[in-house]
Amino acid sequence: MHTRPTERRPTALQWVRYALGGGLPAELSPWVLADTTEPGWIRRHLTRALVQLLPVLVLCLVLVPVPLAYRLSAVAGGVLMGLVFSIAFMTETIEHRVAKAGYPAGTAARLRAERAEREQLERRSPYRRGGAGSFD
Repeated sequence: MHTRPTERRPTALQWVRYALGGGLPAELSPWVLADTTEPGWIRRHLTRALVQLLPVLVLCLVLVPVPLAYRLSAVAGGVLMGLVFSIAFMTETIEHRVAKAGYPAGTAARLRAERAEREQLERRSPYRRGGAGSFD
């Protein structure tokens, strides 16, 4: 993540609480916005989803009295289904995190859209100088 050096980051305990759905102190609000909008936000979202699944998966592996092959297949199925649902509701979950940090609803989506538009213009700019590549 490309955060500014002066920007505070959460401690490990704060991050685990954040990953499990808890809020962070107000001074970490810019970090939350950066975490949910900068490049790699999907990977970070899926990492948080795996952290949320981890306690259930560990309990399934340790406590269920069936052969290990069944427990491993249950864990694999749980990870697969958990990630499918996490991906299905990714934008809503991200917007909820950003709103909890004190930003208006839609802020994360707007910032990601602006970044994508900026990147698209930057990718096309070498081909548009002096009319090069233009069919106008």
